[in-house]
Amino acid sequence: MKILMVCLGNICRSPLAEGVMQHLADEAGLDWQIDSAGTGNWHVGEGPHHGSVRTAKAHGIDISGQVCRLFRVSDFDEFDRIYVMDKSNRTNILNMARNTEDTQKVKLLLGDAEVPDPYYTNLFEEAYGLIEDGCRKIIGEYQK
Repeated sequence: MKILMVCLGNICRSPLAEGVMQHLADEAGLDWQIDSAGTGNWHVGEGPHHGSVRTAKAHGIDISGQVCRLFRVSDFDEFDRIYVMDKSNRTNILNMARNTEDTQKVKLLLGDAEVPDPYYTNLFEEAYGLIEDGCRKIIGEYQK
């Protein structure tokens, strides 16, 4: 399974989601490959936000080596599932979809709820908790 996590800048939420999902998948013995991307190009080539790095590290997850990148149309071909952090991310990605198969891959990580952007609130631990809950639920669904 190949999963892509997407947020706005690929520096706060999606790097956390990539790290959390990969960590949980590895713990569960699942052969999953997780990546992340952003819908905006402000931080391409940079590492994750220090708040995300610090929060992940506090939970035993190292995301410091990640490099921010922009979502691209070819990601629809490369990934089985694309999880977005909020409805704005979903709209941006769906606007790039080429067909129904592409659109069916795109889901909100939390179902109908959103993961608030800690870039503006500095609530990285809260974002982590929501992301971990969403990732655990997804892994649980695949382990049934």
